[in-house]
Amino acid sequence: MIVQSCQQLAEQIVSQVSQQEKFLVVGGDHSSAIGTWSGVRHAIAPQKKIGLLWVDAHMDSHTFNTSPSGMIHGMPLAALLGYGDARLTHLFGYQTKLDLGKLCLVGVRSFEPEEAQLLERLNVKVFFMEEIQTRGLQAVMQEALAIVQGANGGFGISIDMDAFDPSEIPAVGSPVHQGIDIYAFIHTLESICRHPGFLGAELAEFNPELDHNEASAKLICRLIDAIFR
Repeated sequence: MIVQSCQQLAEQIVSQVSQQEKFLVVGGDHSSAIGTWSGVRHAIAPQKKIGLLWVDAHMDSHTFNTSPSGMIHGMPLAALLGYGDARLTHLFGYQTKLDLGKLCLVGVRSFEPEEAQLLERLNVKVFFMEEIQTRGLQAVMQEALAIVQGANGGFGISIDMDAFDPSEIPAVGSPVHQGIDIYAFIHTLESICRHPGFLGAELAEFNPELDHNEASAKLICRLIDAIFR
């Protein structure tokens, strides 16, 4: 079912990107990213590569061989990098869907050693939450943008709602405390999405059944507004 859903999503993304239209995916769990960014990669010229800013409390870089839970929402980034089950890595054919040198993670604070080892081996830049707290979000996001915008096929942003502090966004299935301040993030997002290389965005892990007085939904609407402003 997940593979089929990702295939259908990828086909929709191919259509939009091929027409040079910016896109927004609002997904359930973060496994949607397999479809989103496989579709983007398929739509651009073969000689080009895409950059990706992955905003998440987790690394999402497990495979079935390393995952303690076996849940696919902990595997999408690994799959996009060509690691894991063939059903996840072979969407539109086997290939690394992302430019490794133009990929970075922001806000990470919950992960297993196997995930960290994979990303370290691939030289993927990770901005842990401790660095954001020390340097400030604006400085980290400026550096992250400088990395991803260098991809010759453009770049996107994939945002897991659990990247933010659960006191602000409670409607997520895997909350992790001491997250990114969503109001500061919205401010930086506006400038990122105005960059000429920006292709589109993805918002994942919003569970309305866990929301309180639509607090999360209202802030997600503000995120969407910042993306298309």
